[in-house]
Amino acid sequence: MTNMSKTQLEALNESTSQAPVVSVRNVRVTAKDDIVDPISFDVFLGRPLTILGETGSGKSLISQAIMGNLPEGLTSTGSILINGVEVLTLPAKQREAMWGHDISILPQEPWHALDPTMTALPQVAETYQYVKGQTPEKSRENARVDLDALGLKNSDHDKLPMQLSGGMAQRAVFAAAKAGGAPIVIVDEPTKGLDASRRDEMVAMLKASVEAGGALLTITHDIAVARQLGGYIMVMRKGKLLEEGPAEDILANPQSDYAKALIASDPQNWAKPSHKDGKRDTRVVLTATNICVQRGERVLVKDFDLTVHAGEIIGITGDSGCGKSSLGDVLLGVLPTPTGKIQRAHGVAPHRYVKLFQDPPTAFCRHWTIGTLLDDLVKLHGLDASRIPPLMEKLSLTPDLLERGADGISGGELQRFSILRALLLDPVYMFADEPTSRLDPVTQREIMELLVSVARETGCALLLVSHDKALVNHTCDRQIALQ
Repeated sequence: MTNMSKTQLEALNESTSQAPVVSVRNVRVTAKDDIVDPISFDVFLGRPLTILGETGSGKSLISQAIMGNLPEGLTSTGSILINGVEVLTLPAKQREAMWGHDISILPQEPWHALDPTMTALPQVAETYQYVKGQTPEKSRENARVDLDALGLKNSDHDKLPMQLSGGMAQRAVFAAAKAGGAPIVIVDEPTKGLDASRRDEMVAMLKASVEAGGALLTITHDIAVARQLGGYIMVMRKGKLLEEGPAEDILANPQSDYAKALIASDPQNWAKPSHKDGKRDTRVVLTATNICVQRGERVLVKDFDLTVHAGEIIGITGDSGCGKSSLGDVLLGVLPTPTGKIQRAHGVAPHRYVKLFQDPPTAFCRHWTIGTLLDDLVKLHGLDASRIPPLMEKLSLTPDLLERGADGISGGELQRFSILRALLLDPVYMFADEPTSRLDPVTQREIMELLVSVARETGCALLLVSHDKALVNHTCDRQIALQ
């Protein structure tokens, strides 16, 4: 279904002054069966194209098919022209030679795109040096300017990727992706992990690249991003194109039931949950007294006290890099605190204090299938494996995903497996670090309702870190705001 007739679409395309720089025709992505049904579209200079949809809908696979870096076991057929060159039949080396020069991609997993052994600044500088041919001195100077412009301080330039917050790592990858000067840019969930102000800055930079004559293909589930970018929108679900048209038409008058539900699922419209029977559990599962949180020599939080009760939901908000995740790790015992004391409930096994990671690929071994990893967890802790199928159904996970590795499924699907893994452990305390940042609004609401219901029904305390203040306002019993 589309919001435009074929004649209107052809007229819109003809209104552009140039031929499309990317032309996709009847491209399908397959494993054993079709994952993405045949799809066709064009990307033009000066007109943003946004593919909007739920996690696992095939959005990212389309961008990987264009780039030529589909996960092992997946293939693409059809026709993909980049600047008039058919790339599906090009040898791999010729296709890779286009990366950085003709087309670049900002992937949704920043830590997979960065060298874990190199600090941020030289990773941006080497693109200037080896793609654009600049001197090492000039390359470092330009890299420093780019990182400064993206809000990364001098002290952050010399940090390894795993020393950066998720939002910081995303900005570093963006700087590296843009440094080569490729006129065609694909961005996959570019604002994941960013607070509202950083999101708006990122979108402004993407719009600026289009206004300067570049081509932009954006993969996102963030309606705010799609609205700010404007241009043209395609809505996908489960590998199928549901509708397409100008952004203002799709967002103001969606035709498909899914697009209507997607646009309506804004956290601002959620009802604030209440405690069952209006009573709160008085059992204490964690107490923190006079603790301190540091990153290097920088003190992020000091003289911090907190008492967490069973079934309580506490939100932590603040800008990227302010120490939200670090505070959660200190409370969980993952990071040390130079001062103070943390006490946990007596007699509770340590594995029942769990964490949902902001970037689940860092928490899953890519060399084994998801099914194998879950089997190992069951054996390690003597869990009931029969609980896995109903949890998968509740989390909208299909059985075939168990046969894939972590790099063969979407980020949103992997996050849902993270939640499943945590729930198998019967947690008494769960630190959820941006648990829905990878999920589309419809799935985000479903997952948050699931986490809240688990907390209320089982007495599991939930510490929720989020950039989304509306989500926290409509989910949590109380909040901690960090500067």
